[in-house]
Amino acid sequence: MKTFRDNTVAGARLVGTFAEIPHPVAIEVMAQAAPDFICIDWEHGQIARDQIENLVRACDVKGVPAMIRVPGHAPEAIAAALDSGAMGILIPRVSTAEQAAAAVKAARYPPAGERGVGPGRAGGYGYRIFDYLAEANDQVVVAVQVETAEGLANADAIAATEGVDVVFVGPGDLSVSLDAYRPDGARKLANAIDKIIAATLKRGKTAGIFCGKPDDVIRWTAKGSSFFILASDTMFLGAATEAALTQARSQSGKSKPKVRR
Repeated sequence: MKTFRDNTVAGARLVGTFAEIPHPVAIEVMAQAAPDFICIDWEHGQIARDQIENLVRACDVKGVPAMIRVPGHAPEAIAAALDSGAMGILIPRVSTAEQAAAAVKAARYPPAGERGVGPGRAGGYGYRIFDYLAEANDQVVVAVQVETAEGLANADAIAATEGVDVVFVGPGDLSVSLDAYRPDGARKLANAIDKIIAATLKRGKTAGIFCGKPDDVIRWTAKGSSFFILASDTMFLGAATEAALTQARSQSGKSKPKVRR
């Protein structure tokens, strides 16, 4: 049976979503839609360290692989995320090959890296640590997020870094870094994303990208991406609520009430 990492590095088309809501119920609701994975957003979500294990546990109960986007490059955060039992990590703001290599070191056990051994949930709280040590390096996905002008310039070197499985584009931060976030910057941003994807594929790595809507998945699939994070639980909640209310009001003939703020 193929693992999450097997499918990722093979370039299978995987579509997951971000989890921003710090409660297992939200994970369980999202998991019932059968995403290919759920990425718990420790970087931007209001998620505390002691909540992560329960969120990963909720993914496991539903059989959905859990990734964690860590807050930064600290090896301690990467180790904590993986010790919780996550099957992958997403490291934000990776702009150099050196940063990518450091992320790999923090995520892999020796000899491939320098991850410390601890009695966390992933290793059965110490009771199956040797089994986990034997399989972790082969099963954990290491994804690095390129989202700066510097990262764009170093995309080829980042993708060439041994141990990196996915080079993941963050279009939002990249657009700001390139001063391409205004409507007239759309072409500039698209060209930059094209370059990152091309550099990634040239190095035989998996290209990933955040997509705000399903049409974006189709668009970047055509360019060679195969690893997608589509929106988030909060985005889906807001969009579905607005759509339902708009439909209900239009059918009842009532317009949206004015609310004093």
